[in-house]
Amino acid sequence: YCIIKTMKILGIITARGGSKGIPGKNIKPLLGKPLIWYTIDAAQKSGALDRIILSTDNEQIVKVAKSYGAEVPFMRPKELAEDKTPHLPVLQHAVNWLKDNENYEPDAVMILQPTAPLRQAFHIKEAVELFANSGADSVVSVSELTAKYHPKWQFGLASDNKLNIFTGEPFSQIVTRRQNLPRTYTRDGAIYLFKPGLLFKNPPSFYGEKVFGYHIEEKYAVNIDFLEDWERAEKALRSMKPET
Repeated sequence: YCIIKTMKILGIITARGGSKGIPGKNIKPLLGKPLIWYTIDAAQKSGALDRIILSTDNEQIVKVAKSYGAEVPFMRPKELAEDKTPHLPVLQHAVNWLKDNENYEPDAVMILQPTAPLRQAFHIKEAVELFANSGADSVVSVSELTAKYHPKWQFGLASDNKLNIFTGEPFSQIVTRRQNLPRTYTRDGAIYLFKPGLLFKNPPSFYGEKVFGYHIEEKYAVNIDFLEDWERAEKALRSMKPET
């Protein structure tokens, strides 16, 4: 655990004001607490982050996040808070701002999206430990895909309606039993942890060459984009015993 303490890990919570799927999503109450609270709370309890800052364009989100102890060193420029703004320029702006204005340069950056409210403090801590001990360029949280979404059971449909197996095997070799499918994983949006230098490479990325996966159990892997995800998160939180 001491290796974590010698690393400066910057947690960046990214939360813009506009949200088409669920208006005001980031501060909408989820079981009585604003959505963003779950991410701030897990980040604080993990003890693995040097700083927890918010990047937002929205004064209401600032107010809520500050009341729970997140830092808001700057406001995100409007042009980086559009519907289609990718994460990369938002992270480049945050890292550059801290370097230019506070002379602060972290050893690693963790993106913490408020849309993953079931991410726990131990997930953050363990992802940091994996990063520190593996020499990874990045650690990405993943959850296991169910058979229904397995790539070997996905198809392409040509314009003439001819089916092909997405992974390229002939139909004679299709895996018939779920038990015979190899395990596959998908990004769950809870944790992206990476070396900040990757943001300024050509091309910039969060990944680098040595990418490690941190497996999060399915019950924690809820990413809120739509109202039905919100309901799933409520249900999952209700069934979860509070951490002691």
